[in-house]
Amino acid sequence: MTLATTDAQSWIRRFHEAPAQAPRLVCLPHAGGSASYYFPFSAAVSPAVQVLAVQYPGRQDRRNDPGLQSVPELAEAIYGALKGVPDLGEFALFGHSMGAVLAFEVASLLEQRLGVRPVRLFVSGRRAPSRVRPERAHLLGDDELVAELTSLDGTDSRLLADSEMRALLLPMIRGDYRAIETYRCRPGARVTTPITVLTGDADPRTSAEEARDWKLHTTADCTVHEFPGGHFFLNDHQKDIAEIITGTWE
Repeated sequence: MTLATTDAQSWIRRFHEAPAQAPRLVCLPHAGGSASYYFPFSAAVSPAVQVLAVQYPGRQDRRNDPGLQSVPELAEAIYGALKGVPDLGEFALFGHSMGAVLAFEVASLLEQRLGVRPVRLFVSGRRAPSRVRPERAHLLGDDELVAELTSLDGTDSRLLADSEMRALLLPMIRGDYRAIETYRCRPGARVTTPITVLTGDADPRTSAEEARDWKLHTTADCTVHEFPGGHFFLNDHQKDIAEIITGTWE
């Protein structure tokens, strides 16, 4: 891959060492999430696989960077960052919730522009891109948005209870919600990358049927793994998911 204008160092975090020949797993966080969410996941697959966790702007060490307001903008920037990784080698993409849609869009850009195909696309906690629900959480008042976040159990409630942290976090979270809730997939959009779908059987955001419809978005195979749990089911099944991922290269 050739060097891009996007600064890969500002976008990519590596938490654990791995051999130079180890495959890479590019991980994209959920709305309101950050690269550090994947730290324990990185530990679970290391050193067989090295996690490259994407850090979106507007959070943690990038809190002073202006946030991007749409999925296409984010996908374009992540694509640029991956072009700037000199040792990417053989890699797969993993995304949870909003990150799943971003992973799909990034895979599409890599295929269309560079002819580069990830070995697999792992999509977690998200319905197929063509399955649209009328969601408007980004338009809620602060208290209502906090209640929404708390119901999904994806953000530490202690952070949202602190007025200073709440003032810091909510604009970033609202921006992410705006991006994913206004996203519309291109009609007939498909990749040639095989897809593995990970879903929770009690996820209020994704039904079993909506998860299975990821098969409509690839010309390759599509497999579905259902786990007990809600939207953040993967927190309780990291070992099993790590085995599914590492099995890709065995």
